[in-house]
Amino acid sequence: MTEFNIPFNRPAVTGKELALINDSIQSSKISGDGEFSKKCEKWLENFLGCNRALLTSSCTHALEMAAILIDVKPGDEIIMPSYTFVSTANAFVMRGANVVFVDINPKTMNIDVNSIEKAITSKTRAIVPVHYAGVSCDMEKIMEIADRNNLYVIEDSAQGIMSRYQGQALGTFGHMGAYSFHETKNLTSGGEGGALIINDNDLVRRAEIIREKGTNRSEFYRGFVDKYSWVDIGSSYLMNEISAAYLWGNLIEAEEITRFRLEKWNRYFNQLSEIKDKIELPFIPNECSHNAHMFFIKVKNIEVRTKLIKYLKRNKILAPFHYIPLHSSENGLKEGRFDGKDQYTTSESNKLIRLPLFYKISDTEIDWVVKVVKDFFHRL
Repeated sequence: MTEFNIPFNRPAVTGKELALINDSIQSSKISGDGEFSKKCEKWLENFLGCNRALLTSSCTHALEMAAILIDVKPGDEIIMPSYTFVSTANAFVMRGANVVFVDINPKTMNIDVNSIEKAITSKTRAIVPVHYAGVSCDMEKIMEIADRNNLYVIEDSAQGIMSRYQGQALGTFGHMGAYSFHETKNLTSGGEGGALIINDNDLVRRAEIIREKGTNRSEFYRGFVDKYSWVDIGSSYLMNEISAAYLWGNLIEAEEITRFRLEKWNRYFNQLSEIKDKIELPFIPNECSHNAHMFFIKVKNIEVRTKLIKYLKRNKILAPFHYIPLHSSENGLKEGRFDGKDQYTTSESNKLIRLPLFYKISDTEIDWVVKVVKDFFHRL
């Protein structure tokens, strides 16, 4: 078998993007909220079944908007897993909140629903579940806990586009959801990009104002007011039209991209099942349909992981680990606390390796990755 130089990711390109970008450049409005933004937002609203989808310049900004929309104030507490990207916490810390980290379910790497209720205090404002690898959290239980305790739920669905829980799209269970269209995601806007999914209709009008720097400019363009002015706090959260055009080229092929990724995910799973006595494979609960965002394996410990990553790199394969748990990071120690026992978060994060998976990866490339992984364990 021939060796390959296999990156961890290549951004999805369907072949339609350049023509669409050229169309956006020729339009009279490329700063945002133009023709392609509206097409993408309508597609998301129809596909997800949400009240409103607003394109943003990143998933980080979508989460920041959500924190503003629920009026997070200094001293409020926000419950979330420690095993997540920094943006999940930053969005709320920037409003003065204290982050309360809880443990994860070792099978899915998602938030442990049994740890949530124990972490709730009189200061708790919201629960922020993270759908890791596009596999849903137990949203039925989370929503039941939130409803009983009168809490907001904001789904960090950065990795969750095209995934479902009990047949319902991720990001549509809570009051709001946040998607990422970063270049590493299944569907991309070419670089940075995101969307705020709003399921509570009472939040829609203010969300549009916050996204437009705190002005009611959207209402002005729709003819609802004869002039626009500064009416609330906000920032510049709009996705530009060139990025929206790229994203549109991905969205119109979303089903094909997802089908392709699932096929390659299953190829990894079937071949690596031959050494399941040496590694742990991903677990997909019966109630979840996932999007093949990521294929990861877990090994015995951090020492084995370090050796395997180096071995893959020597064979020209880039396979990184993922998050350093936030509660053990420098700023996490200052801005939050871990509630309960860290039974799984640190130990499981030390075992995880992500293998290359992207749109148009070839069977031959996947077979080479599998061969190198198997060779490593035979040598070990």
